[in-house]
Amino acid sequence: MPLTQALNKITESLHTLYNAIPNKQILGLCNNFQIPIFATLDDKIVYTNDKFLELFPGTEIYNKLLSKKHIAYGSYYYNKETIYSKENFKIFQLIKDNLFNVPNNIVPHALINKDTKILVSNEPLIDFLEITNLSDPNYLSDFVSDSSKELILNHLTKAKKNYPLEIKINNQDNSTALMYPVKIEDEDLYHCYFLNITEYKNIEMHLIHSQKMQAIGQLSGGIAHDFNNLLTAMLGFCDLLLLKHPAGDPSFAEIMQIKQNSNRAANLVRQLLALSRKQVLKPKILDLTDIIAELSHLIRRLIGCDIKLNIIHARDLYQVKVDQGQIEQVIINLVVNAKDAIVASGKAGTITISTKNVTIKHNEKIHRDLISPTPNDKMPAGQYILLEVSDTGTGISKKIKDKIFEPFFSTKSIGAGTGLGLSTVYGIINQMGGHIYIHSQEGVGSKFFIYLKAFINQDNQEAESMQASETQLKQQDLTGNATILLVEDEAPVRMFTTHALSNKGYRVLEASNGDEALSLMKSEGHNIDIIITDVIMPGINGPSLISTIHKTHPKVKVIFISGYAEEAFSDTYGIERSEDFNFLSKPFTLQQLATKVKDVLGTKVKL
Repeated sequence: MPLTQALNKITESLHTLYNAIPNKQILGLCNNFQIPIFATLDDKIVYTNDKFLELFPGTEIYNKLLSKKHIAYGSYYYNKETIYSKENFKIFQLIKDNLFNVPNNIVPHALINKDTKILVSNEPLIDFLEITNLSDPNYLSDFVSDSSKELILNHLTKAKKNYPLEIKINNQDNSTALMYPVKIEDEDLYHCYFLNITEYKNIEMHLIHSQKMQAIGQLSGGIAHDFNNLLTAMLGFCDLLLLKHPAGDPSFAEIMQIKQNSNRAANLVRQLLALSRKQVLKPKILDLTDIIAELSHLIRRLIGCDIKLNIIHARDLYQVKVDQGQIEQVIINLVVNAKDAIVASGKAGTITISTKNVTIKHNEKIHRDLISPTPNDKMPAGQYILLEVSDTGTGISKKIKDKIFEPFFSTKSIGAGTGLGLSTVYGIINQMGGHIYIHSQEGVGSKFFIYLKAFINQDNQEAESMQASETQLKQQDLTGNATILLVEDEAPVRMFTTHALSNKGYRVLEASNGDEALSLMKSEGHNIDIIITDVIMPGINGPSLISTIHKTHPKVKVIFISGYAEEAFSDTYGIERSEDFNFLSKPFTLQQLATKVKDVLGTKVKL
């Protein structure tokens, strides 16, 4: 006989047989169905059947039976249902409620009281909270962050089904969870489910960081583009003044100061473009000593006056073939991390940057005390430049040392860092064919070892300098008599470019936008030998302008000028006939402009 039918039979029997059969005989009838039954008379328990005694051998549950509708006992909850009632005599049956079968569920959940004491919990919750002592009373509030404790206590008084609370768990992973508390009717007890949303929150945070980085990149790219226009004019007019005030003139030194500071500003703008990923990264043969010396001014501003900076240059340092922007980014990222570690220590500290030549004779496995981005990393034999960046900060704890190179991993508070610093450094160094290792001690500080492959010049070729030598350019014949159409919306850049090219003998036609350029092409198109046009302009942009002009003048030569790099420009606008145009990035000098024009017109200038 199904259980439901049996219960109905019991109920019917009790109602029909109550007057004819003694009470104990009625209750004895229920024993046949193995359901815990008890009876009360004047709110006192006067009878319990064998099944009840089997499930509840103690007497501490009796008082609860008289006043509560739901009974918690052991690992289960029971619903108390009245199956007979007449005057002061009542008969109840207890039905196990599987909804609250806590131990046998894979979802972390527990029964807690209003003080968050955990009465019953399942294994997934024990593992999630990392409860180690099961013999002593455990409270949920002991396993959550301080900010979550008050939230839970306030929330329990308003607990409703499907009304979650986001809390932080003090476990090893610092997990985030949604807690769903369901209040047990007529009880100060709560059945709580926990949903681990740590991974979701991490993805959400990464998305926010990604959007933030994208916004910063777009902003920095726009700012850098505008600054490049200003710097082009500043550097250009300095060149024009230097033609009138050569070395020996009283004004020469002041003009050179303006030009040198403009070049330093151009380097800062180049870093902004690298952040916006619109700067093409090209390796050159460079002297690491010169790079660090030039970068030291920016570093001192970054770390402030409270932190001491030591720079130790090695003599006769090998040259390296690296991208200047990339290696600068590596140094800056490491210095910023060092600064944050010193600030976190609460003490005055020192950052040391040093270089030296090293020779690895065999493929050497790294020392066990060093932290490596990849396990079992080995140093190939060869000659290297060792760049060391050390600090006297807090050091790296053993718990996180295996995670520091992971993307988006950060020990900083939300909003204070992206977690991209060391992963970016590792990516750059790995791309260069170099290696990076860390030695750190908590409370003492950290030291980063960067090994860069030495560039050994076999053919006695001269290394590329930090800036092109303009002295050699001045010795070339950069004059000409061609007709040039200049399309530039920035008046200062247009003015400088016109003066510079006119001084070289060229005939220059000016247009401030695409519409003016098309009008000039209608009247002067047959005379124009080359077009110099900005890429980004209001109205018709440079690529669209050239596409229109090439329909009627397919052989006209083109130089695009832009504050962005050539590859970023090509990726954005997708120029099909790449052999028909050339590119000159801003800011450019008078000599660079004249050389580019001479080159495109067909006379190669040997630098």
